[in-house]
Amino acid sequence: MGAPQKTAGGNNAYHNFYNDFLHIKDLKERRRLALAEVDRAPFGWYHVRAIAVAGVGFFTDSYDIFTVSLLTLMLGIVYYPGEGKMPTTSDTAIKLATSAGTVIGQVGFGAAADIFGRKNMYGLELLFIIFATLAQALTSGSPSINIVGIIIFWRVLMGVGIGGDYPLSSIITSEFATTKWRGAMMGAVFAMQGLGQLAAAFVMLFVTLGFKKSLEAAPTLAACTGDCAVAVDKMWRTVIGFGAVPGCIALYYRLTIPETPRYTFDVKRDIEQAQDDIEAFKTGQPKGKPDESTRIATQQEAEKQIEIPKASWSDFFRHYSKRKNAMLLAGTALSWCFLDIAYYGVSLNNATILNVIGYSTTGAKNTYEILYNTAVGNLIIVLAGAVPGYWVTVFTVDTVGRKPIQFMGFGILTILFVVMGFAYKHLSPHALLAIFVLAQFFFNFGPNSTTFIVPGEVFPTRYRSTSHGLSAAMGKIGSIIGQGAIAPLRTRGASKGNPNPWMNHVLEIYALFMLLGVGTTFLIPETKRKTLEELAGEYDMSGEEEAQTNDTTVTENKTEAPTTSAAVNV
Repeated sequence: MGAPQKTAGGNNAYHNFYNDFLHIKDLKERRRLALAEVDRAPFGWYHVRAIAVAGVGFFTDSYDIFTVSLLTLMLGIVYYPGEGKMPTTSDTAIKLATSAGTVIGQVGFGAAADIFGRKNMYGLELLFIIFATLAQALTSGSPSINIVGIIIFWRVLMGVGIGGDYPLSSIITSEFATTKWRGAMMGAVFAMQGLGQLAAAFVMLFVTLGFKKSLEAAPTLAACTGDCAVAVDKMWRTVIGFGAVPGCIALYYRLTIPETPRYTFDVKRDIEQAQDDIEAFKTGQPKGKPDESTRIATQQEAEKQIEIPKASWSDFFRHYSKRKNAMLLAGTALSWCFLDIAYYGVSLNNATILNVIGYSTTGAKNTYEILYNTAVGNLIIVLAGAVPGYWVTVFTVDTVGRKPIQFMGFGILTILFVVMGFAYKHLSPHALLAIFVLAQFFFNFGPNSTTFIVPGEVFPTRYRSTSHGLSAAMGKIGSIIGQGAIAPLRTRGASKGNPNPWMNHVLEIYALFMLLGVGTTFLIPETKRKTLEELAGEYDMSGEEEAQTNDTTVTENKTEAPTTSAAVNV
């Protein structure tokens, strides 16, 4: 058999661990050492860079998703003069469009990453997001095409890209992370959502201040015409278009990552995914030309040595026909579904809720003050609730554990929604805002973070991306239920004097789903400080005792270049 060939990819953010062990001929031993190198690596700047590359995508995702409540508010002013707001059906359709596209992206990209590889898919989803975001910001209606329909089209396409980012960023971070701080790394990637929401609130605030003079001329949203409407039209395009900027920054790193060692060993079994020489990688080429004879011989040897089942439709259904595995998938999927029914039902309607509770409209004398209060209200919700919640999770998830945080979050959210729902008519606008901020904190220091982390850890490598995508898709189906079926109930029996008479009952319904989330949390395991192979029920070759024995043997017999890290020399 020919000399082992190096695999393609690798950059400052994602080190190519596989290539460090090419001198070892035993494939199972090479696999063990490569995975041990990943699992035991001390946390350092290398991990910070990896978090940043994956996190920028989530920053973009969050920015694009959560600007929708601001988008529909401003579209109502521009395209519905005299009314100042769009019909509830149009408002709901635009908000549902992103979630519908996201479901497609999560399932499609999730499965594709298991079939074609993480490396081949990563970055493609970002191209979807960038293109659809820019197209959305430049779009306009015409006599034959309604602006709402065009926005829905582009937001569905954008949603496909956003959906793809969920399984890809989660599993790539998980498969490159050190075991000790894997939860913190995945949590930090997801925490970029909070920063994306914060950026959206700041951009809205800045554009509102920038067009203050034009906005002050209109006493109400319905009266915002002429220069005021032109100003608002420029505002929504600026707010939406800015979402493409961070994605462009991360695109290079995503397109040049190496394949994860776990996928190379366990799924492709293409141990010699090769280049003729390393110069192809050094010059920035994405892939070299393999030595086919070496590649085929090594693959045949891998089939004999690597004992993990190969991915196939029959194996997929066999795997999930086992009650334990099916219940695990049900636990991750239903927890995410119940969470998103309330989370997106509330979070995508921040502007509406601020209006309903009177925060954005009470005392406002003109369009500028209404939009300014909306921007500030969003800023308060995100800065006081969402952002701290995400980062408290990051700093505690590997010590407290995923399961206790999820239990606590669902439990406290149940209580908060019960209070908001049953005491809704007895609380002041500021009291409701305070409880709403608390709810945002415990969404994120709770199930919103853990439902993202756990599915990236508990499934076997060959189905990890697909399973994460299915779990995430159930979440977005929940968000569609929350936005499309439950949130609109707030207008049931509406009148001019009371446009949202059912708001309290909507909050009570959300409390019920939070309680159901407590139940589904029993179905997931605790994953902190366990290797991915241990969690997936695979034969874990990174045990300390066996590692010491094997590392000693390898050190004695090794005749070629040493490995690049002392992390494996336990």
